[in-house]
Amino acid sequence: MSGGSPAGDLEADLRLRLSGARRVAVVGIGNEDRPRDRGGMAAARALLRLHRPGLRVFPAGTVPESVTGAVRRFRPDRVVLLDAADMGEAPGTAAVIEPGRVRSGAPSTHGLPLSAVMLFLEEDAGVPVDLLGIQPDLAAGEGPPTEAEAAGAELAAAAIERAMRYGTRHEAAAG
Repeated sequence: MSGGSPAGDLEADLRLRLSGARRVAVVGIGNEDRPRDRGGMAAARALLRLHRPGLRVFPAGTVPESVTGAVRRFRPDRVVLLDAADMGEAPGTAAVIEPGRVRSGAPSTHGLPLSAVMLFLEEDAGVPVDLLGIQPDLAAGEGPPTEAEAAGAELAAAAIERAMRYGTRHEAAAG
């Protein structure tokens, strides 16, 4: 999977996507026991520690479809899925992956393809859904996340939080 933006552009990209969103649902996806699939859940846990108003984190693990009802009840303005994604980048790179670049038939630990979950959430919640991928360290073995993976998860979480803070600050200044 490729097509993400450079890490320096991540926050700017998220600012545009989350502009005007007062309620953002973030769905953490992945299997924390598998080195190539733990990035999304690590980023979701980092976001949980931030306690950002208007942000609700749904740790879904390998079954993102299991939280769709809770996401809908939250009534978000935008949904962001966080998942490990092999984008062919350096380990820890975090980038928004455009919908057309999400492979629907790719092997994964998820029950349903992410493209199907994204479409369902867009229709069910009636809001745009973005996928933020975090490049795993494909050379890593078992054990804790590598330094690059941990940095990527923190980068993704911080970029979402700062993009939301930026949008709130600019809405207040305009109002």
